[in-house]
Amino acid sequence: MVRRFTVALGGVALVLTGCAAEPETGAEQTTVQSAVTSGVEERLAAHGLDGLPATELIGELDQLAVEDRPRDLMASVRVDELVLATEDEEVALDLPEDSFYVSIAPFMNQTHECFYHSLTTCTGELGAEDVQVTIVDDAGEVLVDEQTTTYDNGFVGYWLPRDIGGTITVTHDGHTGEMAFSTQEDSPTCVTTLQLL
Repeated sequence: MVRRFTVALGGVALVLTGCAAEPETGAEQTTVQSAVTSGVEERLAAHGLDGLPATELIGELDQLAVEDRPRDLMASVRVDELVLATEDEEVALDLPEDSFYVSIAPFMNQTHECFYHSLTTCTGELGAEDVQVTIVDDAGEVLVDEQTTTYDNGFVGYWLPRDIGGTITVTHDGHTGEMAFSTQEDSPTCVTTLQLL
């Protein structure tokens, strides 16, 4: 399902510039059923991203080289939707009900606050670095156990089951960090607090 919002320029800038902070409560938006059209569709097409399902769009945008990111399109991963915005339009694409996207930016010296991961503006300290990532749920099931390379933006993203909790462990160059996570309705999609010590 796709929802289109028409929003003022200032609203988009405040909500989607940089990494998105924790959501404010009580914000109201009017939804309109629609296909992805006009400004958002044009910008996706200009970057060869039109026609992709929301899950693939997230993967493509998160893994783009920082210099290749669309500068005229904001993309924010929420718990249940991908929000795409231009200066005057905001489109929300539904995400799978049983999956939760979490993007992790391990760091050693510097980080930033983030709640909803911005696919077009968020950057972490360790771009294009080899890391070992292990994600285990509270029941002890290993969900992820791999050696990988962070994206150019310093993040690495995973689709996890909804409504679980567990532990993320990342190791890089002899340094390790560990933290609890959850994939609940009020959980962040952007993890920037995992420091490697």
